[in-house]
Amino acid sequence: MIRTFQNIIYSYFKQYGREFPFRREINPYNVVISEMMLQQTQTNRVSEKFEQFIQEFPDFQSLANAPLNNVLKVWQGLGYNRRAVALKNIAEKVVNEFDGILPADVEILKSFPQIGHNTASSIVAFAFNMPTFFIEVNIRRVYIYYFFPGKNSVNDSLILPIVRKTLDRANVRKWYYALMDYGVMLKKTHPELNKRSAHYRKQSKFKGSDREIRGKILRLLIANSNLTESDILKELNINSKKLNDILNLLIKEGFIKKEKHLFSIP
Repeated sequence: MIRTFQNIIYSYFKQYGREFPFRREINPYNVVISEMMLQQTQTNRVSEKFEQFIQEFPDFQSLANAPLNNVLKVWQGLGYNRRAVALKNIAEKVVNEFDGILPADVEILKSFPQIGHNTASSIVAFAFNMPTFFIEVNIRRVYIYYFFPGKNSVNDSLILPIVRKTLDRANVRKWYYALMDYGVMLKKTHPELNKRSAHYRKQSKFKGSDREIRGKILRLLIANSNLTESDILKELNINSKKLNDILNLLIKEGFIKKEKHLFSIP
């Protein structure tokens, strides 16, 4: 049954496998960048931004040395800006603690900023072609479709043992690429599959959210450094208390700094 399942996935991949720039130029640095970008972001948006980012910051050293303002400027359009801050912190950690060489170890990578088990495992699989076991939305869709027909509230703890059994250990990178592409196809033909997962959560609205406001504040400070709170308030349609709360949180998270009533990006 495992071999049959693998043949189905590979057969589809051979004919319909997707092409992305981050699948062509594979090295540990490029994989870290693309995997962080792909968190909660569609592949077509990542493809364009990935090439721009790699051109501007081609390796861990250049990213570690870059001012945060420059990193955020290139990152604009991807959203979830804390990922950009995390990437810079990751680059600094790799350069300062690992002599510029990304460790091929899931547990070590899990200690890096904003890298959990799934991201650490995907980085090791794609960067080093080493056997790891993880689940993301497209992979989950494939396993629910084939191994849990008609079942709802399927927990990842039930899926992961099957991921382990079906992994093509000789072609880890190719296998996960094939699974993901098959899952993308299933999204179109069986859009209900995600809702059958116990981990399904409807995404909250972006319009009017704190996340949208945070993005607007960062764009303002990227374009115009050293703004007062009044300057920012004039550009945003929110009350002053909400703005103050968000500014304080951005300072705490390291996105911005405040000196003599002026806000800027470090």
